[in-house]
Amino acid sequence: MRRHTKELTFFLTAVIVVAVDQLSKYLVKANMIMGQSIPEEGFFRITYTTNTGGVFGIFANQTFLITVTAIIGVVAILIYSRYPQANRVPIRIAIGMLLGGAVGNLIDRIRLGAVVDFIDVGAWPVFNLADSAVVVGIIIIIYYLLFQSRREGVVLRKND
Repeated sequence: MRRHTKELTFFLTAVIVVAVDQLSKYLVKANMIMGQSIPEEGFFRITYTTNTGGVFGIFANQTFLITVTAIIGVVAILIYSRYPQANRVPIRIAIGMLLGGAVGNLIDRIRLGAVVDFIDVGAWPVFNLADSAVVVGIIIIIYYLLFQSRREGVVLRKND
């Protein structure tokens, strides 16, 4: 696959993640009141809440610190996307998901001072689609590094 097609895959993935994330958050904010759950009880619910902290609410009310960290993360993802190791399509998609998820939540932090969360599954903390994109992106990268890279003859050296 040519380089510009891989770049398009990376950025298009990020744009799609940001668009779907922001649209879902808009729909939740426009149609629900804070703290409302649909259904009211059950294993899977849509629950409108916000998070001023990081993942799982750690560092609550540290919006500035988390915003700065997110900006650094976005820059790091953009730099990493230029490295040859990130040249495989699954990795391009995965880092596009990381970028889109980081930007989706960063938009909330800058605009609202908190991230809108709404996916409520069991005892798990409430999260959103941007969070999901980041987790899935990381899983793809780990899977690729552990399994696919060896099949393709890429040698991962220890103590590099």
